[in-house]
Amino acid sequence: MKYNLKFLILLLIFFNFSCSTEDTDVLINGDTIDETVDPSDGISLTAKEITRAMGPGFNLGNTFENGINPATLVNAQPIIDLYASAGMKHIRIPVTWLERFTTNLADANGNIDVNNTRFKELVKVVDYAISKEMYVIINTHHEHWLKDFYDGSAAFDTKFKTLWTGIANYFKDYSHYLIFEVLNEPEGQLGEWGGTWPQPTSTIALANTRQVNKVGYDAIRATGGNNETRLIMVGTNAQGNEEMIEEVYPNKASLPGGGDDKYLAIQVHSYNPWAFCGQTGNNGAFPGTASIENAIKKVGVHSRLLDVPVNYGEFGVGRQGTATSPTSERNTDLVRGYYKTFDDTTISQQMSYSVWDDRGWFGLVNSTGTSFINNIVPFMLQ
Repeated sequence: MKYNLKFLILLLIFFNFSCSTEDTDVLINGDTIDETVDPSDGISLTAKEITRAMGPGFNLGNTFENGINPATLVNAQPIIDLYASAGMKHIRIPVTWLERFTTNLADANGNIDVNNTRFKELVKVVDYAISKEMYVIINTHHEHWLKDFYDGSAAFDTKFKTLWTGIANYFKDYSHYLIFEVLNEPEGQLGEWGGTWPQPTSTIALANTRQVNKVGYDAIRATGGNNETRLIMVGTNAQGNEEMIEEVYPNKASLPGGGDDKYLAIQVHSYNPWAFCGQTGNNGAFPGTASIENAIKKVGVHSRLLDVPVNYGEFGVGRQGTATSPTSERNTDLVRGYYKTFDDTTISQQMSYSVWDDRGWFGLVNSTGTSFINNIVPFMLQ
């Protein structure tokens, strides 16, 4: 009788353990992923796990990348609070390091200035968002010194390596709530439609894009510490266009790390079609919900082929406020439906997204960041 009782107790313990494990695991792209793991515990989450946990997020636009809005925690805090209370799980902070401001965050050789007041405010914003248990993406954003003149030479590679080495070293001890995006919207010499730039599908543009992403990626990983397993995002050219994912990364070998890095993700952007999404666009150019859905699903197919997760780092509808592109068009069910389609489709494809908010043409919050405008975000998240 005593033997049978012990056996029953052991059986019950095994049964309860098995059930609790099954309740916390999900299957993503063929991998079992534990959704209960917290990155602050010091456990290295994979890119798939983090991408899923990031879910919906937003951009702190027109701030640390160009200074149109004040680049301070005081200015950013109410916006972060508003989005966090609405259910957003991450924030993307575009950061320009070597241009767009009177004083730059890095010198002519790419060495970052940790004593720059704007850098100190950036750190405060990062810390505050993480304290709210939000994932944070920081990047190198405009950087036309690189994009417009890149020629594959050691001079450019060394400067970009120095820049990312400095950034990565400073944040080395941060938890995996912090994410690095190597370069926002590769363009110019990295491939851009129209003008005299190399076309995005050209051999030179594709090679340049892959090389620049690899330089930044290698610099980050080489700093060690938490950066060995930190989520790194690399982008597509033609200004990050979703349509270029198959061209820039046709196979795993084309990715930094040869496709074997489980802490790597791809970021794409979509303002497609520009005739509808752009600030000079109009609602008459809306291509239909199915068109938006199919474009995202197509990216999802390639994501699964590469076995690398995707973040939609920017999307939105802007209006400049002209007779042909009135701001009133944004306060419509059609535009709200566009945003809702993006939320539903990306999440269903196990992607995360960072909706673009610049408090301007693409604004989603009021000027003080205390309330949403046009009911876009609440509708999108419902």
